[in-house]
Amino acid sequence: MLRLSVSEILSKIKLGDTFEAVASDYSFTIKIDGYVPYACAAIHDGHQFRKELWDNCIHTEYERWYEEDPETKTMIQSHPIVIAGCDSRFEYDLNRTPEAAVFETAWGKKLWRASLSEAMKTKSLRKHANFYKVTHALIETLERKFGFCTVYDIHSYNWKRWDREVPTWNLGTSNVDNERFGSVIEDWRHSLSEIEFPHGIKSTSKINDTFQGNGYFLKYITKNFKNTLVLATEIAKVYCDEYEQVIFPEVVKTVEEELRTRIPKHAQYVYNAFKA
Repeated sequence: MLRLSVSEILSKIKLGDTFEAVASDYSFTIKIDGYVPYACAAIHDGHQFRKELWDNCIHTEYERWYEEDPETKTMIQSHPIVIAGCDSRFEYDLNRTPEAAVFETAWGKKLWRASLSEAMKTKSLRKHANFYKVTHALIETLERKFGFCTVYDIHSYNWKRWDREVPTWNLGTSNVDNERFGSVIEDWRHSLSEIEFPHGIKSTSKINDTFQGNGYFLKYITKNFKNTLVLATEIAKVYCDEYEQVIFPEVVKTVEEELRTRIPKHAQYVYNAFKA
């Protein structure tokens, strides 16, 4: 893996190079093993939290972990194009607009003992902006090369906090063109429902049940690129004990192995349906 500046990453994408790199400020990683009409993203995978923020943060390390999406990058690591966040969403949230990306409160609790200075916010928002520069260049390149592409936007959510039965998988589609993409969305939902987990874990799959796909990542791509479908795909945290902070590696491995075949199969189906 290389360590590259954002300008170097943008240059490599423009040239059509294959590479794997971490941004020079260690805020995100990108891997392009080959150019294909789909990409995978794990924007909430990150847990880094820069040290100068530690003493000022009221939330504990566990509380931050609880609201992040651990192991989501691992679940998609085998695919040719993967972009993933390294920093905690408690520093800045890549799935929120720049104006809302640095929290004052988080999940009903004040986040900082003292308000962040503008310099502190600017440092975080620069990383947010750089991520979207690279995202824009990547999707622009894929649309130009292939005419259409699909982005699998992988997240996880805390299912035990709900007071009703919730699905193992949730697709958020309220901000994509359901009239245009409804059949391929349903195909993806059905494919996820077929996954067999260890330990008798169910694999139910629903659309807009727990989340509706209101994230900035999806909205940004959908607004700027008319021939890219973003599939906001949430897995319930059945792959860990969200209260004990224990990851179940055998369940993570199952998800990774299942998505290894299901994502490219679905992506090809979508591409065949919508390529120019």
